[in-house]
Amino acid sequence: KMRSFVVAFTLAFLLPMFHINVAVAEDLWGLLRSGHHLALIRHALAPGYSDPENFNLRDCTSQRNLDSRGRIQSENIGDLFRANGINKASIYSSQWCRCLETGKLMDFGAVEELPPLNSFFENFEREPLQTEQLKSWINGASLKNPTILITHQVNIFALTGHSSSSGEIIFVERNPEGSVTVVGKISTLP
Repeated sequence: KMRSFVVAFTLAFLLPMFHINVAVAEDLWGLLRSGHHLALIRHALAPGYSDPENFNLRDCTSQRNLDSRGRIQSENIGDLFRANGINKASIYSSQWCRCLETGKLMDFGAVEELPPLNSFFENFEREPLQTEQLKSWINGASLKNPTILITHQVNIFALTGHSSSSGEIIFVERNPEGSVTVVGKISTLP
C-alpha cells in the first residue's frame, strides 16, 4: 500500500500539473462562502527539497523556510481572497514554519495549528493515520466562516489525489464522510 502511494505521488509530481476546468458561471469564491467548501493551500515558495537533517519542529532556523518571493506570494494570496470578497477566514496550518508563515502573511488574524496537516514526506508510514485524522476533522468542521487549510504537497495529494504547486489554492467540496472533491484550482505562482 505504501509503495503504491509513493509511485502514485511520484507520477503525479513528475507529470504536468492537472488543472480542473470549472464552468465559467461557477464562482469558486462564492462556493468557499457557502459553508460546504474549503480551500487547501500548499505553503508558498520555500526553496529546497524536504527538510534538513537537524529539523526541529519548534526551531524555524532548522527548517526550509519561505524566501522573499514566498513571503510576497503569501501576502498576495491574502489580497486575492480579499479582492474576491473574503475578508474574514478561519485559517488552520501545519506546524511547519513555512506553512505558519504563509498563513500569518495572508493577514487574516490568528492561524491555528492543526497537526494532521503536518508533512509526512520523511515518514510516509504516517500518511494513512494523518489522512484519516484530517478527514475526521473536515467532517466535524463548522465551515461557518470561509475555511483555509495550509499544508504540504504530500498531504494535499493524499487527501485529493491531485498535485499542487507552491501557494496554489485548491477549492474542495466536503463530502458527508469527510472526504473532499476538488472543484477548482488557482495558481498563485509569481
